[in-house]
Amino acid sequence: MIGITWLGHSTFELRLESGEVLLFDPWLEGNPAHPAGYALSRVDAVLVTHGHFDHIAHAASVAKQFGAAVVGNYEVCQYLSSKGVTTTSPMNKGGSQVVCGVRVSMTHALHSSGIEDDGKLLYGGEAAGFVLELPDRRTLYFAGDTDVFGDMALIHDLYRPELAFLPIGDLFTMGPRQAELACRMLKPRKVIPMHYGTFPPLIGRPEQLADRIKDMDCEVWPLEAGKPVQW
Repeated sequence: MIGITWLGHSTFELRLESGEVLLFDPWLEGNPAHPAGYALSRVDAVLVTHGHFDHIAHAASVAKQFGAAVVGNYEVCQYLSSKGVTTTSPMNKGGSQVVCGVRVSMTHALHSSGIEDDGKLLYGGEAAGFVLELPDRRTLYFAGDTDVFGDMALIHDLYRPELAFLPIGDLFTMGPRQAELACRMLKPRKVIPMHYGTFPPLIGRPEQLADRIKDMDCEVWPLEAGKPVQW
């Protein structure tokens, strides 16, 4: 079993059976959906899907505080290195590496990835997602910010993810309509919705996705921010 805690928006804490902690797309202070009073106690690796502020805002500070490895594309890792992070572990789409005993593979995503820095917009490489193959042989897919795309069928064929983290908010990512098609291609047993409700324009809701896939053997699993669950 692993522990999963949603920290609002697209930030998640995964606690492995070994006790090691993976943190996805850290946006803590300033995140209106972040659970009040929640404090990180351990982080061994930070996984960054792309360079937008709501996914990278606290990657550098968390990495330096805990000495955590930072996994992301080459451009994001170069940017974080320029901010004093000495523990980057860059990769690119199609590549894999072992992080905290977990095999991490980088997948495609349909999104942009500019990095805002001191009033400038820097090139952040391409947005991506991650597939994690756990020591117990279960697999999860963290889509990052993306629209649905046909190669999600290949992600199913290659990795057979049992759990998928999918954005559903609409406007900046896919909404429930597109997420339905993503579920039909990925065929996970459970879907954790993310990137919704943080701001008024992010109008997609878990119950809308659940209604669209009620004919599937797939559970929509909305989490409460700050409340850990076991998977």
